[in-house]
Amino acid sequence: MPPVNRNQPKRAVSSESQYSLMEFMAEYPDDATCLEWLWRNRYAKDGKHAICPKCEKRRAFKRYETAQARQSWTCVACGHHLHPTAGTIFHKSSTSLHLWFYAVYLMTSTRCGISAKQIERELGVTYKTAWRMCHEIRHKLMTQDDDPFTASLVEADETYMGGRRRRGTGTGRPGTDDPRKPAVFGIVERGKGGRVVAVTVSNAKAATLMPHITRRVLPSSTVYTDEFTSYKGLQKAGYDHRRIHHAERVYVSGDIHTNTIEGFWSLVKRGVGGVYHAVSAKHLQGYLNEYAWRYNHRADGRALFSTLLRRAAGA
Repeated sequence: MPPVNRNQPKRAVSSESQYSLMEFMAEYPDDATCLEWLWRNRYAKDGKHAICPKCEKRRAFKRYETAQARQSWTCVACGHHLHPTAGTIFHKSSTSLHLWFYAVYLMTSTRCGISAKQIERELGVTYKTAWRMCHEIRHKLMTQDDDPFTASLVEADETYMGGRRRRGTGTGRPGTDDPRKPAVFGIVERGKGGRVVAVTVSNAKAATLMPHITRRVLPSSTVYTDEFTSYKGLQKAGYDHRRIHHAERVYVSGDIHTNTIEGFWSLVKRGVGGVYHAVSAKHLQGYLNEYAWRYNHRADGRALFSTLLRRAAGA
């Protein structure tokens, strides 16, 4: 075995990781470094000069030690304070920025999700704090956009979250706004690096699903679905509609299938069942945001963490 420097561990070349824990700790060793990163990325690239809202000019700023341990920089000309955490998920949080950054790192480095209980154990905070941190990251940083898909081949499918029904509770599709079996709808682009959008819906009727398709899928695109009746209007809406008949146990016919979106649903359901065990309808959209965001940035590697951190800074 060749000699190694144990004080400076390096990531193995064969490792799938592109941004390890050691690299994170070296780049963000303490709270002051995290605050300095926010200051430079939000206001002052050089760390010293920024636009003063009061002076309306580019001024020199300096950070002074105060009894209140104020996390701000002060304009040397007029005394105006700029707070790097203001307007971010870190605003008015007594939790260390270092712990916030580490929580972001954990949520971007996992493949199947990480529970608030695990965040609590990793960070040494209360469960309430860990839950709030995860909630803020999912709902404010991992939000999905409404930009239309650029690919001409997309798949669409609906599914239902929740466990199996008990005997004697009925058959068929769940009703509108069923809290035990909430409906979700997803659209995914085919091809390498294809983007996915997943949203909660009140029901799986055509009037509910079609607006999501027309808003995100360009006209004349080819849309692959199963034989569900809610998709009958796609041809009339100007799309090239291709169906696969799951009821006849046909799952692939040439290039006609919905395996891409079904694969995404599998990731979501296995992740929710294995990591979170159960998710209420109230918070389901946040978890869909998390899985969709991670899926859409699956090829980013190190940028997965950096992209989310820049979102937190509003950069």
